[in-house]
Amino acid sequence: MNWRPGTCLRCCLVIFAVVSALCVSGPALYFKLKKGLKLKGVSASCAPCVCHCAPPQSLSQIAPGLADLSVTDCGKDDPDLKEEMEKQFVDLLSEELKLQETVGEEHSHHMNITLGEAKRLASQYQREAEKCNAATETCEGARERAQVLLTKEKKMTTLWEQRARQLGWEGE
Repeated sequence: MNWRPGTCLRCCLVIFAVVSALCVSGPALYFKLKKGLKLKGVSASCAPCVCHCAPPQSLSQIAPGLADLSVTDCGKDDPDLKEEMEKQFVDLLSEELKLQETVGEEHSHHMNITLGEAKRLASQYQREAEKCNAATETCEGARERAQVLLTKEKKMTTLWEQRARQLGWEGE
């Protein structure tokens, strides 16, 4: 038998698909068959089961106070809640404004700290940049001086080479 490389893989995939399908649907088929066999084995003389369950109850029967949503004396026994509820609307607004002012001050304090840190870092980076610029200028000056010296050296070399040729040197 001549097997191609993909044939074995296809066979394995088909076997895997069949086994997976049996694993998924197998238990459901098993219980369905088992239930069908039990019903066939039950005799017709068996009387139906009689249940004596209580009739369903409504929400108002289960929790009578729950359906009445108009609670008039809410917090009547709690002194803290009673005191809070007696505050005037203006007092509540002024308390809310104080809270907002406190939050604003905390936010401002945090922003000031952050701004100070940013200024400190900017100053540090500025100093580093100035050091870097100074080093670059020093290097650039040294490069320019080296270039001038190299030009002078090339002129001297050319001059000496001309003199050597005049005296009979033939070069390499």
